[in-house]
Amino acid sequence: MTTASPLEDRLITVFGGSGYIGNYVAQSLLGRGARLRIASRNPEKSHSLKPLANLGQLQFARCDILNEESVAAALHGADYVVNLVGDFSGDLEKLMGEAPGTMARLAAEKGAKGFVHVSAIGPDAGSSAAYARGKALGEEKVLAAFPKATILRPSIVFGKDDNFLNMFGQMIEIAPAMPVFAPDAKLQLVYADDVAEAVAVALEDPGEHGGHIYELGGPEQITMMEINERIAAAQGRSRRFIAMPDGLSALFAAMPLTPMSKDQWTLLKPGSTVSGEHRTFADMGIEPRPLGLFLDKWMTRYRKFGRFGLSNERNKEREARDVPPVATGAGAQKPVK
Repeated sequence: MTTASPLEDRLITVFGGSGYIGNYVAQSLLGRGARLRIASRNPEKSHSLKPLANLGQLQFARCDILNEESVAAALHGADYVVNLVGDFSGDLEKLMGEAPGTMARLAAEKGAKGFVHVSAIGPDAGSSAAYARGKALGEEKVLAAFPKATILRPSIVFGKDDNFLNMFGQMIEIAPAMPVFAPDAKLQLVYADDVAEAVAVALEDPGEHGGHIYELGGPEQITMMEINERIAAAQGRSRRFIAMPDGLSALFAAMPLTPMSKDQWTLLKPGSTVSGEHRTFADMGIEPRPLGLFLDKWMTRYRKFGRFGLSNERNKEREARDVPPVATGAGAQKPVK
């Protein structure tokens, strides 16, 4: 018999819920029977969630997080609160620092039972990157206003339709040679669904998880060079990757209209891995899933012959080793047992 979640029929306001991670978080919470209010500048971006919700289970609220009255309205009647707001443009100390503090203060005043603030690995009040300073300020303000809030610090989050794997996937598809910035930087890429699970688990038991910081990283540390190589292999493509010196990388990031901002370069250079100084997935009973579990399937769209492309490339490798090729497609015969 399935035990009902403590979140069942509880109202949860999710700030920034129309973003990429918000989609995963919403699905995790809806699956537990919670009622959701997606609060964001563009709530219509999350209308795709409607088929997943029961009648009355999902609300949408247009919200300006820099306006206290707007935030208060979004929090009306909420039992729990999640903040997912993050950006690399605008006044980041207001968006990711001051605004989360306002959310936490109003949530506490209105009697919310739990608050989860999604930050990022590497917040630093003294950083040259406005993103890191904003995240550090946000954590400080949230814990000051809502001491039993749970802080989640994920590494770079990946998923099927993310802007990380797919950006590299598209470039590797068309470019025979590619520069790799910070080639030795180590990342613990974390699956979006696992981050969403952490949000739900934290809300289900604020007594256990509240007041703590969790660093969320995947099960392996991978360098930027290895990530590019794995993507190329999953596409069945042979590519030349050129390790770029830090000086050229910094110059590239400082130029306008490039796919990497100065802040992103500053954050990428030291890597993004779990420090060992805080709680992790293990303390939530969650086993994070590795990139390799999904990459081959997700890179199908970038292969020359779609889902048959990788098999063709592997058959070529077998032929080079004088190993009989494996048939693919509808006419493939099953091996004799």
